[in-house]
Amino acid sequence: MQLPMKILVVDDEKLIRRSLQKAAQKKGHLVEVAEDGKIGLKIWKEFQPDLVFLDVLMPEMDGPTLLQMRPLEPAAKVILMSAFTGKYDSDKAQKMGADLFIPKPFEDINEVIQVAENLIK
Repeated sequence: MQLPMKILVVDDEKLIRRSLQKAAQKKGHLVEVAEDGKIGLKIWKEFQPDLVFLDVLMPEMDGPTLLQMRPLEPAAKVILMSAFTGKYDSDKAQKMGADLFIPKPFEDINEVIQVAENLIK
């Protein structure tokens, strides 16, 4: 795994953005955040992250739409996140173009960052 990783967090919940940002920065990663998909797409193109935490339901542009519009080069790993676990799972996330699905709320934020680091290895 390259250190530090460049991580983009796209989520309309401020607490989720802040928690992931602080936990990732604590481990030495560079982190950018966006509160909706439209802003997330702009930052994604400019920042060229190694990994993106992407919420499913957001204003302006949702996660699945952002996945369709994302830059393919350089490739970034995508972790799709949602509290709607009945509607979304790892299989559905992968069919939409994500690498992994993580349900919200998180049990352990540090474990979420560890999963992300392992995805990049």
